[in-house]
Amino acid sequence: MKIEDFKFDENVARIFDDMLNRSIPLYAETQSMALRLAFNFIRKKSCVYDIGCSTGTVLKSLAQMIPDSTVKLIGLDNSKPMLDEARKKLQLVKPKARGELLFKDITRELEVKNASVIIMNYTLQFVRPLYRELVVRQLFEGMNKNGCLIMIEKVLGNNSLFNRMYIELYYAYKRERGYSDKEINQKREALENVLIPYRIDENFDLLKKCGFQTVDLFFKWYNFAGIIAIK
Repeated sequence: MKIEDFKFDENVARIFDDMLNRSIPLYAETQSMALRLAFNFIRKKSCVYDIGCSTGTVLKSLAQMIPDSTVKLIGLDNSKPMLDEARKKLQLVKPKARGELLFKDITRELEVKNASVIIMNYTLQFVRPLYRELVVRQLFEGMNKNGCLIMIEKVLGNNSLFNRMYIELYYAYKRERGYSDKEINQKREALENVLIPYRIDENFDLLKKCGFQTVDLFFKWYNFAGIIAIK
């Protein structure tokens, strides 16, 4: 049976938060790390973007942690079902969240302005390599001086030995959280032509090529990494 490519449709949107918590190592901890880093760079009257905002978890946390009403929160995603879930989540924030949700294909219609912080977690890995430099360059150009880009990605090991080892350890992690071998293999096949990871050094080179002068690794777990870049 042919496994269809992974899609962020209604079925995925409904279970997405649970899927992330079960599938991504230290998911809650790395989200907290990203938010704490972001808080150091947020400036008055600026915009904070969540690129690939999915169900709005990061935007909801940002709305709760930023008291300054002059800071505008903007979430972009190319999945309408995901944005529907994000709207529901933001409606629960009191007082009303200052979030704007936009349906966008970032490879075709990305426009970023006055950004002090851009968060892009588990998103660039889904952008075709042909378009990644374009996307990152547009993020850089729309960012204020001393603004930061925070991204968490699935990554490749630096050689085939480490890469195989990290993948097997990740699959073991998923088994420990209740996934069967059949489910793991089906997910792998569905993502094979959709999620295309880079090595950490390839991500660093891309960010520096697009203009970021300071790039650092703030998290690493086998084949997952958190990267921060400052303009």
